[in-house]
Amino acid sequence: MSLVRAPAALSVPGDILAGATAARRRLGPRTVGAMASSVCLYWAGMALNDYADAAVDSVERPARPVPSGRVPRRTALAVATGLTGAGLGLAAVSGGRRGLAVALPLTALIWAYDLKLKSTPAGPAAMAGARALDVLAGAVAGGGNPPWHARGGGTAGALARGAVPALLTGVHTYTITALSRHEISGAPARLPATTLAVSSATALSTVLPSLLPAVLPPRRTLPREEIARTAVASAGVIAYLGTYGWAQLRAVRDPRASSVRRAVGAGILAMVPLQAALTARAGAPVAGALLGALHPVAQRLARRVSPT
Repeated sequence: MSLVRAPAALSVPGDILAGATAARRRLGPRTVGAMASSVCLYWAGMALNDYADAAVDSVERPARPVPSGRVPRRTALAVATGLTGAGLGLAAVSGGRRGLAVALPLTALIWAYDLKLKSTPAGPAAMAGARALDVLAGAVAGGGNPPWHARGGGTAGALARGAVPALLTGVHTYTITALSRHEISGAPARLPATTLAVSSATALSTVLPSLLPAVLPPRRTLPREEIARTAVASAGVIAYLGTYGWAQLRAVRDPRASSVRRAVGAGILAMVPLQAALTARAGAPVAGALLGALHPVAQRLARRVSPT
């Protein structure tokens, strides 16, 4: 479990759900298949990370599975390879050629990040791009078929509708990755201050489309479904800022390594309420609420197995 950071995988299915609902797909078995593919690729990236960082971790994080000797380095690579194959296979089954068209570049980004880009200036952008592609995987292969005959149908239409949640998820991921570079040494206070500002803007961008019709004139009685959508999206954003935002604020006040690590861990898990808000905003408040219920579960599990 510690090799693949198992609890952190709870932050992954929501990518697919947010993309699928934005693309107006019916949720069904293919959605589950795309989620399973996404989780496999995420776990592959975690195992590959420990394979690639074995030398660095022996100094900075000796308790991790590979440097501690609990998992041989070659085993970590074998696990990463096997999970990658499983993820691509599930993408093909759940989404066919469209699913592979997103899963293949996603896989390439994961492997490039872990093996080469992680410590370069392109690292945060690469990780942000991977999470954005994960959302788009849900848009093109997330279950059922959109009305392709309607205006804006087809793969291009699905990608266009999934672009906004993909962008917001990518921006959030960029902030986490930028902070993660300072988990060992600590960060200058301006870094968590900047990521906090970006996270706040991400939260507002997520909830405002649902919130504005309820507060701006002309005032009107909102349908029950719109009320539910606004309520779930708002609750998701509050949970997002209440955990990740608060952790970043603490890192601003005390930018030592321990505070930065807590902010990174909170950011990984806060992906869940952000995804829940995006899902509700797209018109699926029940699915969003169910997804949001995973957040406290992930938080409890993270006390046993670190998500970072």
